[in-house]
Amino acid sequence: MHVAIFGGSGFVGSYLIDHLLEAGHAVSLLVRPGSEQKVVQAEACRLVAGDLGSRQAIDETVAGCDAVIYNVGILREIASRGITFEELHYRTLVRVAESGKSHGISRFLLMSANGVKPQGTAYQETKYRAEEYLKKAGTEFTIFRPSVIFGDPRGKMEIATQLYRDMVRPPVPAIGFHTCFSPGKGQVMMSPVHVAAVAQAFLVALGNPATIGKTYTLGGPETLSWSEMIQRVARAIGRNKLVLPMPIGVMKLAATLLDWLPVFPVTRDQLTMLGEGNAAASADLESLIGSAGPAFQPENLRYLVA
Repeated sequence: MHVAIFGGSGFVGSYLIDHLLEAGHAVSLLVRPGSEQKVVQAEACRLVAGDLGSRQAIDETVAGCDAVIYNVGILREIASRGITFEELHYRTLVRVAESGKSHGISRFLLMSANGVKPQGTAYQETKYRAEEYLKKAGTEFTIFRPSVIFGDPRGKMEIATQLYRDMVRPPVPAIGFHTCFSPGKGQVMMSPVHVAAVAQAFLVALGNPATIGKTYTLGGPETLSWSEMIQRVARAIGRNKLVLPMPIGVMKLAATLLDWLPVFPVTRDQLTMLGEGNAAASADLESLIGSAGPAFQPENLRYLVA
């Protein structure tokens, strides 16, 4: 099968490429000029130079393909550069789906996110509308909603690396986010899922017609609090870390004033989603690949040592 990937030069995209090539599939990628070095196994892929705003580049990427994977996502907008949730999560998805349809491609796999909803943050709402568009566009879709994804980032950024950089490495106590002011209550919960397990789920779905029309929530084998995740990251590099509870409401006050600054670590919307939690059952992942994948344990976070 020949598969076009949009969002193939990032963290998850690199694992999608590896899994597809190892299984004998051909891969086409749309790559911004100058970003070719970010693509793993670039020599084994068909690279199309261009950007997501170009219908011509999109057409060239999907030409001759049998399926499309849309793996584009951002966590923070930079409106001055046209990097917005509306543009990248929804409008470009529509352009890619229309291009695929014009080239006779109906099979479409979408990387969405756990917790998307019609009346949420801009991130959640645009991801939700992308899902709804595919459902109504006559595509043979499969949608994946993973919890937070971890694994060797290969020079990119992922959750464990971010926790190490922002919470564990600084010589000050780490912040343990809570949704209330009562100590020990209101823990922020997540179900970290390994990137290789997510990539395997995409690969399995491509070859299994029973996944068409389905939406899968992908959670790892454990549900952990934000504080527990920080402690495991610390143990992976041989450190102990003091974690102090911080009500999300307090951080929201600061974000309201400062999240327009690129250097401010989180936006108000990110804090809103953090407060909602990101827990997900592992049943869907197990039904696809036969396991819940590696756990968010120190032995599986050894890449942080480097």
